[in-house]
Amino acid sequence: MTTSTVHYEVVGAAAVLTLDHPPVNAMNRPLTMALAEALERAHDDTHVRAVVVTAAGQQAFCAGSDIKEIVGLREPGAAVELKLRPQKEVFDHLAHFPKPTIAALNGLCYGGGLEIAVCCDLIVAEEHVKIASPEITLGLFPSSGGTLRTTRRIGVGRAKEIMLLAEPIDALTALSWGLINRVTPTGDSLKVALGLAEQLADRPATGTAMCKAAIDLAFDTDENQALEHTLAFSERAFTSAEAGDGVDAFVAKTKPDYRLHPYPPRDAAAVTMRGADA
Repeated sequence: MTTSTVHYEVVGAAAVLTLDHPPVNAMNRPLTMALAEALERAHDDTHVRAVVVTAAGQQAFCAGSDIKEIVGLREPGAAVELKLRPQKEVFDHLAHFPKPTIAALNGLCYGGGLEIAVCCDLIVAEEHVKIASPEITLGLFPSSGGTLRTTRRIGVGRAKEIMLLAEPIDALTALSWGLINRVTPTGDSLKVALGLAEQLADRPATGTAMCKAAIDLAFDTDENQALEHTLAFSERAFTSAEAGDGVDAFVAKTKPDYRLHPYPPRDAAAVTMRGADA
């Protein structure tokens, strides 16, 4: 029996979370819980300023849900309570993570793998990668945020195409759709993702977290309400130590070192819609 785990490694300023459930890193409950633990660790690690999610092996980033697990969840309520709700909570944490997140796709990315990827701020995929949302062929559909987050990235028409037709698309097509941000040669996704992570690590923590939160409001909040929240986020950014450093450095024609200021602690980083009025 293979085990499911997520390896945690700090490389430079990035926490690299590596899905490891041979042979195709299929999502099951143990892997979900391991991802939750790794995210908590990255959240609390003051040395970490960005997170990269990748996978072990060369065949798949994640081939979707472990079908053998689904077979045992056919009683009413079982799939939602034992699999989908816990999975949604972990994916929500990744989607609203205050630090920048990057998915490095080194193999096929199907179903739940795509749902993980679209939780991340940026997606890097190797040129051979195939991406699909094939749940409909099993009588199911993406149930852990994929219908929402994939649609936000690529629009209604493309989302229905990938979910209803269930046809895999290649990395260049995904790039042209706006689903991913970079295509790399085979074997280079992690290297490119780490390069992006180092760039993002040089950005101010407060401004980055607030910008991510404000962007998220663009899709599900009344315009005036979203703009009011953006003003509240801006207040945090304008009064942050990083903003002071940035303005002073601009005037002095020097470069600020934003890494001197860590990301805020957990409760202060609650910048999702639910915490916007806190």
